[in-house]
Amino acid sequence: MPMKREIATAALLATLGASAASAQALVYCSEGSPEGFDPALYTSGTTFDASSHPLYDKLVEFKTGTTEVIPGLAESWEVSEDGMAVTFKLREGVQFHSNDQFSPSRDLNADDVIFSFDRQGNPENPYNSVSGGTFEYFESMSMPDLVESIEKVDDYTVRFNLTRPEAPFIANMAMDFASILSKEYADAMMEAGTPEMLNQQPIGTGPFEFQAYQKDAVIRYLRNDDYWGDPAKVESLIFAITPDASVRYQKVQAGECHIMAYPNPADVQAMKDAEDIVVMEQEGLNVGYLAYNTNMEPFDNPNVRRALNMAIDKEAIIDVVFQGSGEIAKNPIPPTMWSYNDAVEDDAYDPEAARAMLEEEGVTDLSMKVWAMPVQRPYNPNARRMAELIQEDFSQIGVDVEIVSYEWGEYLERSKAEDRDGAVLLGWTGDNGDPDNFLAVLLGCDAVGNSNRANWCHEPFDTLIQDAKTLSSQEERAALYEEAQVIFKEQAPWATIAHSVVFMTMRPEVEGYVVHPLGGHIFNQVGLSE
Repeated sequence: MPMKREIATAALLATLGASAASAQALVYCSEGSPEGFDPALYTSGTTFDASSHPLYDKLVEFKTGTTEVIPGLAESWEVSEDGMAVTFKLREGVQFHSNDQFSPSRDLNADDVIFSFDRQGNPENPYNSVSGGTFEYFESMSMPDLVESIEKVDDYTVRFNLTRPEAPFIANMAMDFASILSKEYADAMMEAGTPEMLNQQPIGTGPFEFQAYQKDAVIRYLRNDDYWGDPAKVESLIFAITPDASVRYQKVQAGECHIMAYPNPADVQAMKDAEDIVVMEQEGLNVGYLAYNTNMEPFDNPNVRRALNMAIDKEAIIDVVFQGSGEIAKNPIPPTMWSYNDAVEDDAYDPEAARAMLEEEGVTDLSMKVWAMPVQRPYNPNARRMAELIQEDFSQIGVDVEIVSYEWGEYLERSKAEDRDGAVLLGWTGDNGDPDNFLAVLLGCDAVGNSNRANWCHEPFDTLIQDAKTLSSQEERAALYEEAQVIFKEQAPWATIAHSVVFMTMRPEVEGYVVHPLGGHIFNQVGLSE
């Protein structure tokens, strides 16, 4: 059986070279398989690249290459004077895709918007528990407490009634979890007894339509010729799933792929020197970190966490893992983001002091696990190597480390467990340019058991970030976020590791690609020269 799979996969990938030769097919060498195609269920950029970006639209969108919010499925919106109601006016004539199981009988309307959010926050909605039913973003951003009701004013007007003002609400509506799905398709699949098809055979309104997926091999999309916006520049889009960065680059050199993400940092200079390769780079709006499970002894003790942080040689990690294409992180938000508190002092690298602090806390003969991601991410190009360096650092203070890993989807799911053993390497690329997207989504009490992998709920910190959401003044919000960063550093739920530079490698015939500061790879306006 494995031999048959290898032969089939090789044959399938061999066709990509021919596809890449056509100016009508754009081939992207992606780093991993998506967890599914319903973006509300996930938080991984790998999944968003394959789902929300090509297949779906949101009420509002980020202009590619910026954090500027522009109209999407909503052509306009209005916020009430008290900030407690947000009304969206929908475009008319927006068509959903179709597939072998479903052909839409109507255009997008308010019912689709209400369904797309109600399923995430309403336990009575039949889709609330389909395909796992873990709506991490919706829950981690306190949306169940924020959204009091969603009102259908008319077929093309939707009003969100809120329990409090929420400064980042409009920007949040441009995030991947807010993708709009077809209620009509959902109802049809529920009636057919196959509700999981929303996640397996996606139907959206986006610039590309889903055609086929072979796990760990290839995803195929076709241009949506009925798209309401600017049509895609190519007739088809192909994701050639290629976890190894060196192999991805070989495929780009051979013309089998046009674009690849996450090159090995050690290879970037050679890529820049190559005549037939284009390398784009941009400072990433990201952070890579090691999250301790603060539920479990001895990691429930902030002094133990700070001692471990002092044992990590972050300079060596920057040199070895990032090959210098990053900077040491001291805060949980990147330095390019407003409210960054530069006055915070980072943990000193001091193994002797770290050992002494552990002894003072009565921690001896500590054994722990460090989880290493199986895929490259912008905030961590080689998690296994990073884990090995941390393993060596911790051994110097008498801490024994076992490195563990899992397939990417399983890694993300298992690492959420509140009784998880050890510390997990992960990271984050900002979704909307707002500090709330880091501080609340990753470290807030509502995110425990979901995107808060430290399982850290600290009331003084949480009060600050929740209060900051309700303020309209960016200056006032920044003051609270700066204070929250001080508390974060004192409590040390993470070891903050690095902020990286993001590189994209492509062939010279690629036209129109823009590096997106929010980390997504967006291809609807990318073309190929003759």
